[in-house]
Amino acid sequence: MVRALGRAGDRSSDFDLNPEVKLPPGRKLRPAGVLLGIDVTGTAPRVLLTKRSSALKHHPGQIAFPGGKQDEGDADVIDAALREAEEEVALPRDAVRVLGTMPAHETVTSFLVTPVVALIETPFTIRPEPGEVEEAFAVPLDHLLEPAHYSVQSRRWRGSQRHYFTVPYGPYYIWGATARMLRAFAERMRA
Repeated sequence: MVRALGRAGDRSSDFDLNPEVKLPPGRKLRPAGVLLGIDVTGTAPRVLLTKRSSALKHHPGQIAFPGGKQDEGDADVIDAALREAEEEVALPRDAVRVLGTMPAHETVTSFLVTPVVALIETPFTIRPEPGEVEEAFAVPLDHLLEPAHYSVQSRRWRGSQRHYFTVPYGPYYIWGATARMLRAFAERMRA
């Protein structure tokens, strides 16, 4: 896994499946880090995800990685991802071992999100922060690595048809940036 993460790769984008979208040159992207945390404390590896609070202004109720924007006090996007995971689901920093990062992903909300891949090696009690996280859950890594589980869907957004990746699991509809980053991770692990 570490070797796969070390390979060079291209950034991804919410616009990958929508080549007709023309992005403005010189746009300002805000750095962010998300934790692609693989829990290896059980019988099979599972990826930690959250369901965002329905009360949030941006992306309410969507499935996401723990994480968020890089604050001034963060050393880098890795530090931001670890801080946010601790705030959002009570994941202690010393329970994880960071393996590396994936190429950054540009979102429609003008963030440049770096997925931080880490192993969760120590059991911990998930405590969702109620203002941000409605629920935290885990998806088997095998499910997310299987190409057949991904599909492309679309919906109207801002007056045009927008295509995006999905990787549903049980009652969870994982789509958009989260599904795109998971698909990029799966592709990297297969290469």
